[in-house]
Amino acid sequence: MYTEGKLVIAKTSDGNEDVSLLPGMANRHGLIAGATGTGKTVTLKTIAQSMSDAGIPTFLADIKGDVSGMAIAGKASEKLVKRLEGIGVTDYDFHACPVRFWDVYGEQGTPVRTTITEMGPTLLSRLLGLTDVQEGVLNIAFHLADDEGLLLLDLKDLRSMITYVSDHAKELSATYGQVSRQSVGAIQRALLQLEDAGGDIFFGEPALDIRDWLQCDTDGKGYVNILDCVKLVQSPLLYSTFLLWMLSELYELLPEAGDLDKPKICFFFDEAHLLFDDAPKALLDKVEQVVKLIRSKGVGVWFITQNPTDIPDDVLAQLGNRVQHALRAYTPAEQKAIKAAAESFRENPAFNTAQVMEELGTGEALISFLDEKGAPSIVQRAHVIACACSMDAAPADDKQYLVANGQFMSKYETPIDRESAYELLNERAAKAQEEAEKAEAEAKAAAEREAAEKQAEKERIAAEKQAAKEKAAAQRELERQLKAEEKKRAQEEAKLEREAQKAYERDLKERQKAQERELKEQERQRKMFEKAAGAALSSASRTLGTSLARGLLGVLKKR
Repeated sequence: MYTEGKLVIAKTSDGNEDVSLLPGMANRHGLIAGATGTGKTVTLKTIAQSMSDAGIPTFLADIKGDVSGMAIAGKASEKLVKRLEGIGVTDYDFHACPVRFWDVYGEQGTPVRTTITEMGPTLLSRLLGLTDVQEGVLNIAFHLADDEGLLLLDLKDLRSMITYVSDHAKELSATYGQVSRQSVGAIQRALLQLEDAGGDIFFGEPALDIRDWLQCDTDGKGYVNILDCVKLVQSPLLYSTFLLWMLSELYELLPEAGDLDKPKICFFFDEAHLLFDDAPKALLDKVEQVVKLIRSKGVGVWFITQNPTDIPDDVLAQLGNRVQHALRAYTPAEQKAIKAAAESFRENPAFNTAQVMEELGTGEALISFLDEKGAPSIVQRAHVIACACSMDAAPADDKQYLVANGQFMSKYETPIDRESAYELLNERAAKAQEEAEKAEAEAKAAAEREAAEKQAEKERIAAEKQAAKEKAAAQRELERQLKAEEKKRAQEEAKLEREAQKAYERDLKERQKAQERELKEQERQRKMFEKAAGAALSSASRTLGTSLARGLLGVLKKR
């Protein structure tokens, strides 16, 4: 409870003294530890409710679902009143806290989202356990997105951007550096793992404005922001992603504040061992870094776990406020853990810290808060004051009513998927594909035109060759015909000449024969004449006959 400027958390065992946490020291971080069933959750609620009453907003990771009871006023049962009176608390004011419920999945509270850009390449690289080379490729994707005006809002945006970088690795290397395909493959596999864990739900818009958690209600009470983690812790990677982003976002958002009268907000991580078990070293390093530095921003971080050894030593060393419930020692290792936990307190000479740690009852604790100078106070054995809110989980109907009517439900309920890298790169790819298809079609048409022109030229040449061939053939045929005709004419002329020659020869022979016949006839006639004349004439006239015959023969010769 909050009274006289102090957060009264417990009463010493004798009931004479309050064990109080100074609001100005609440941002020096704290630890609530103890075995199961020793009262850690009630202590958590008591501290968180006291902070709320003091006007300090808080954030609680509700792992088991029982923190939701802070939205419901507690009831003065006979057992509870008796216990309060037993530790010197009377007239207790049972009341609820102003609560806002949040849920990464949007089922048990207002959805919580952030964008890939807000997470940034450095945090993502650490979260995904990327190597330096792989982180370099992721940085190239973010720088290229900035240069190209491409928004990285959700995982599909980042996956598209990584694919784009891979597809254009050669042309990008001169400006941004070499891009290894092996690194791209490793990043895509890590993003797929994150997506399967629920990253597709966590990354998107509207992104949470974490300043919505730094508010008080109209009565000046700090809002208790409860993140339902019952389902979330089943996906350790997503749970780590959320916490890493949340702390880093606060560190980047808030200015240096120095020492304040009270924190701007305090974070409580129940079952803290779930955060650190099997966590990537990069995450542990980042949590350690933030825990060390965020105090100066006015932010307190409290871890609730079973054993202080669940917290890494470097983180544990930053937790100045400590509430240690009972620890059980059944093994040498557990005995060693009790001794180590006892040695972390400033010793109280009135009792043996290690021994008392095993004797503590339910609701009883060893407590050491920082004093006004920031030094650990002497450890006190005390009874934690019961929280004024319900110790149980809120009834399902009441919780659903509060969730449905939450102040920020209308702001964050409906996811927004505006135009970002995924859509723009797909549009570019579609346009490039369209241009490629157009260019291919034009090239094909040009090729077809060229082929048609070549075919036409080929056909023209073939036609010309054919025409020339036909012309030559016609010329040869003409020449052949002319030769044939010439030969025929020559043959006919030769034939005519032969026939003429034969006719001439026949005519000549005819004439010769006729002459021979005429000569024969003349000779016959002459002989007949001579015979006739010889007989009639006398030897005197024989001379005259001879002379006439010679004269006649001379005439015939002249013919």
